Amino acid sequence: MVLELHVWGPAFSLPSIDPQCLAAIAYFSAVVPRDAWVLVASSDVSVSGTNELPALKDGSTWVSKYRNIVNYLREYSNGQWDLDAHLTGSEKADNIAFSTFTESNGQLLIDLYLYVTSQNYYAATSPAYGAILTWPNQWITPVKTRNAARRRTDHLGLSSLDLEATEEQRERERLAAAAAGHIPQSLLYRPRETVTTLLGKTAQASQFRLESLTAELFEPLQELLGKKSYMLSDNHPSSLDTLVVGYLSLALVPEVPLPWLREALLTKTPLLTKYVERMRQQYLGVVSVPDAFSPTPSGALPWRPPESITISRIGHTLFNTLADATPIWSEIRKRERLRDPAAQPSESAPHNVLLTAAAVVAGATAVASYFFYPGLLKPLPFKSANAEEGGKEEKQGDGVMEIGSAQDFLSVL
Repeated sequence: MVLELHVWGPAFSLPSIDPQCLAAIAYFSAVVPRDAWVLVASSDVSVSGTNELPALKDGSTWVSKYRNIVNYLREYSNGQWDLDAHLTGSEKADNIAFSTFTESNGQLLIDLYLYVTSQNYYAATSPAYGAILTWPNQWITPVKTRNAARRRTDHLGLSSLDLEATEEQRERERLAAAAAGHIPQSLLYRPRETVTTLLGKTAQASQFRLESLTAELFEPLQELLGKKSYMLSDNHPSSLDTLVVGYLSLALVPEVPLPWLREALLTKTPLLTKYVERMRQQYLGVVSVPDAFSPTPSGALPWRPPESITISRIGHTLFNTLADATPIWSEIRKRERLRDPAAQPSESAPHNVLLTAAAVVAGATAVASYFFYPGLLKPLPFKSANAEEGGKEEKQGDGVMEIGSAQDFLSVL
């Protein structure tokens, strides 16, 4: 039976926009024979029994998250597909410690770089999602992902990278001061600051903190690498290597307006930079969006087109969005998902029928609610860098690649 690896789709010439997905793809490329697996850019967590990506499907079993997938492959192959089989006791300890270190610190930096930093998000990340998602995920997923990134990085005190949040906070402060009588009403509504001015203030306020955060991740990894070919060995890659290339590829490769993370990697740790580029070329390659959706895939990765979008899938998406936005219901759903995060068998046929019917009804309700309550499913406006500089907002969807539309996606399939 061929294993299916479901991931978020390609972006920035990488096979996925998500670091955990990139790590899983690199691991499969390094150890699993090409004819034993297929790669599916489903870009929709509802396809997975675990409601997460990356997700490995083996028959009726679903396994999510990079570390769980690595462990499952080890058991599935009786140790044949185990990149860590050659490690000594101390190397295994380093593998676990540095893997945890890379995931926690790397995720925070990717959150700040591609999602919290407004210019990078609107100019690069949001259009990248638009190229791989179909309706209604085009409007739902980027907003949810960015909000999650904001929550994860709140404690770092770098919200100034988010220009909208900065301007909103200043507006609240001005209104509060005016209400207290500290600012005359005639001076309250002053012209909004330009993007250039805000960026200048942001760089000054965030520079030292960002330098500290990047050094905390990059320098220990370069020290561990030393002059070896791989992180823990000079002869064999490990699961730490594929994890590092998954996270640091998203620091090195994307073309963004404010490349502070790439510049830190290049200047602080040149040896680590060369290592990441070499590993990326070897295990991830260069991928375009059409590669993942073509009915006749080509290239080094075993792409298989995702399944066609159905009414029930759209209903599931809208149903899940409404459910996750309801406080009590969302907590119940979270507990249900945590019951068996590693593997979940497929549901019985009667249950599937009822669930599909409920999803379709909920989806229709959500669409109707959208027209009566426009703020319920708020779409994300996309602003180009030029539009922001000129103070003019482009129409929603401008700059999004046509392959991301539902019609074009279905025509490809």
